[in-house]
Amino acid sequence: MNACAMPSAIHDGLPPHAPGQRIGLLGGSFNPPHGGHRHISCEALKRLRLHAVWWIVTPGNPLKQNDDLPRVEDRAIAAAACACHPRIAITLFERKIGARFTADTLAEVQRRTRGTRFTWLMGGDNLAMFHRWDRWRTIANTMPIAVLDRPQTRLAGVASPAAHALAQARVPTRDAALILTARPPAWTILDIPLSPLSSTALRKPEHPGDMTS
Repeated sequence: MNACAMPSAIHDGLPPHAPGQRIGLLGGSFNPPHGGHRHISCEALKRLRLHAVWWIVTPGNPLKQNDDLPRVEDRAIAAAACACHPRIAITLFERKIGARFTADTLAEVQRRTRGTRFTWLMGGDNLAMFHRWDRWRTIANTMPIAVLDRPQTRLAGVASPAAHALAQARVPTRDAALILTARPPAWTILDIPLSPLSSTALRKPEHPGDMTS
């Protein structure tokens, strides 16, 4: 990981926000955080005309094995060093409110903010399995979704049950920035070249233990 002179800020609750701001939410275990997370965040900042991106470091993913998951505090510190960006904030909000599922987290974010526009950011691999998420339709109806395409996942994503169910709510990529002012459900795919890095690959024995930024 390249040295970071100014790690991103870590917040126990919601990071600073204000009415009229446009903020992207990127949730995950960040085990470990890597350059792919930073890359899609920077692309979202630019393409969606966001004021900030918040990395929501989850205590544990309900769809994954969490027995060997490092402490959420340690993952947040690593995420801050990896992000190293003044407009990317790290938050432990999900732990603070005791939420286990994304639907509950997003509902609480909306409840505690007024006038701030949010979009949920996800990779194409998550779109492919979105229909397995707890109350996924509630998530789609809570805030707009921007899917950031990853290598070798686009076909699986657009062919997924969730993509088919939400087909009428899809916004063309050329109008992607409009989803933040659209009434949910609204979603789009940002067709951008992405880093092939993944947290799963970085945890494999053939990879070194340090993270890539």
